[in-house]
Amino acid sequence: MMNLTLKIWRQKNSNDKGSIVDYPVTDISPDMSFLEMLDVLNQELIEKGEEPVAFDHDCREGICGTCSLYINGRAHGPSTRITACQLHMRSFKDGDTIYIEPWRAKAFPVIKDLIVDRTSFDRIQQAGGFISVNTSGNTQDANAIPIEKENADKAFDAATCIGCGACVASCKNSSAMLFVSAKVSQFALLPQGQVEATDRVLNMVKQMDEEGFGNCTNTGACEVECPKGISLENIARMNREYLAASFKG
Repeated sequence: MMNLTLKIWRQKNSNDKGSIVDYPVTDISPDMSFLEMLDVLNQELIEKGEEPVAFDHDCREGICGTCSLYINGRAHGPSTRITACQLHMRSFKDGDTIYIEPWRAKAFPVIKDLIVDRTSFDRIQQAGGFISVNTSGNTQDANAIPIEKENADKAFDAATCIGCGACVASCKNSSAMLFVSAKVSQFALLPQGQVEATDRVLNMVKQMDEEGFGNCTNTGACEVECPKGISLENIARMNREYLAASFKG
């Protein structure tokens, strides 16, 4: 069992200044997940009549991406290719001090404590994330459309992006290029995505800029911290798509 000191960012709302507050936790099992450890802390706070720490979570299976936390200076914590809910306390040592903060980005304003508003990602997808489908009664089976395996694999890899925002949090410029490029790539690589290809990339990049995300300077931190290992190759592909679409437009 472990005894730890948690230094957690507490902030009532987006207008509050916020600060780091220390919380000791005891008898933490190394087999607990990081979120289970926070559950233990919150139960203790509730029993004391104190306000529990607000943090986001849903599936706790590394699928939804909502458990986004900045842990000891790294998105999702010290381990790679996992989300915060998949991080276990055996990754830490007895007596450790753990810093827990929300994502830091202008486009991700803090809602409360460790929860940030990531609806900017939703608006980017809504700006261009769709394909035309023939529903006239003569619909073609998608499996009947020949697709090169290499392209299919790359499209599938891009589609594994869960939109957690780790790329933004780890980027010194708070750039969303990796996220947007993954969403552009998953359609750009498939024939079904060609009808809206030009408008899609132009609209999504425009929306990304309007949301206040920074520019990409190719430091590569986004790929390193991405829990799904989304490749920087997608950013290069999006840039090519954007350039071609600009000439067409």
